[in-house]
Amino acid sequence: MLKSIATNLLDVTYDEQGDSAGWPVILLHGFPYDIHAYDEVTPRLTAKGARVITPYLRGYGPTRFLDSTTLRSGQQAALGADLLALLDALQIERAVLGGYDWGGRAACIVAALYPARARGLVSVNGYNIQNIAAAMQPSTPEKEYRLWYQYYFHGERGQAGLTEHRFEFCRLLWSLWSPTWRFDDDTYARSAGAFDNPDFVDVVIHSYRHRYGLVDGDPQFDDMERRLSSMPSITIPAVTLEGDADGVTPQGGSQVSLKRFTGHHENRVVPNAGHNLPQEAPDAFASAVLDVNAWAGRRERNTRCRPLRQCRPVFRRHDSPGCSAACRATTAW
Repeated sequence: MLKSIATNLLDVTYDEQGDSAGWPVILLHGFPYDIHAYDEVTPRLTAKGARVITPYLRGYGPTRFLDSTTLRSGQQAALGADLLALLDALQIERAVLGGYDWGGRAACIVAALYPARARGLVSVNGYNIQNIAAAMQPSTPEKEYRLWYQYYFHGERGQAGLTEHRFEFCRLLWSLWSPTWRFDDDTYARSAGAFDNPDFVDVVIHSYRHRYGLVDGDPQFDDMERRLSSMPSITIPAVTLEGDADGVTPQGGSQVSLKRFTGHHENRVVPNAGHNLPQEAPDAFASAVLDVNAWAGRRERNTRCRPLRQCRPVFRRHDSPGCSAACRATTAW
C-alpha cells in the first residue's frame, strides 16, 4: 500500500507491506530505478514476519521536497540523512536496511554512522560510501569506460541530454548494466514513471558532480560528509552481494573495500545477475535479508547477558541488570 509521510525536508512516498508489528525492513532503490525493484523481494520477507517499507528516494516518483528553496542535492550525505529522517518519522528505532546503488549508499551510511539504528545490512556492490577526496584519481581503462555516463553528466550537454531523453537514456543504462536480464517494455514502464519527478534531473546531476568534488554540497550535510570522509567501518551484521554480470561494477570490483566490514559479514556472488540485483535475483536478495536478521537476533541474545566472570556476586546471586533470570538461576557461588 502506498503511503506518505513528512520528514524534515521531504514528503516521502513509500510502499508498506506486511504486519505493522513485524520486524522492520527498509529497502532502498538506486539510479535509475524505483520501488518496483523489490516487487518480488517483499512477499518473500513478509511471509517471514517482516514489515517491509520501500520509499521513493528524493527526486523519484511522488516524493517531493517540502521547500522550493532546498538545494536539490544528490550527495551521499543527503541520502543517508533522508533515510535517518524516515526512520524517525516512522518511529522505527532499528531496522534491517537493504539497498543497491544510491539506496545501498544510504543504507551503508546509516549502518556506519548510526549503528544503533540498523539491525543488519544488505548492500549490493560492497561498501558504497564514496571516497570523494580520492575521486579525481584515475582508475584503469577497464573500469573508467563503465563510468562514461557519470562523465557525461559533468557537462551541460549531459544535463540537457538527460532532461530531453531521460526515458531512453535510463533504458539504455538498464540494458548495459544488466546484460543478461531480459526485461520487457511493461517492466521498464512501471519504473520509468518515477523519472517524471520535477526534481529528478537536478538531483541526478548534482549527485554525479558532487561525488567528484565538482560542485558544493548542501551546507546542512557538511558535518555528515566530514564524518564520511574517514571511511568509517560497518560493525553490524552484513551481507554484500555481487552480480557476476554487473555492467557497472564487475565481479571482484569491490573486494578492496570489504575490509570496512568488521562485524559478522559475508560477501556473496550471485550468478547471472546484473546491477539491478533485487529485481533480477529476488531470492538471493531476500535470503540475504533473512540471514542478517537471524544473525542480528543471535547477536542480541548473546549480548543480553554478560559473561559470568563479569557479574558481581552479591548474596550468592548475580545483581547485574544485564544478567537474565536464567543466568541468575543457574549460577552457583
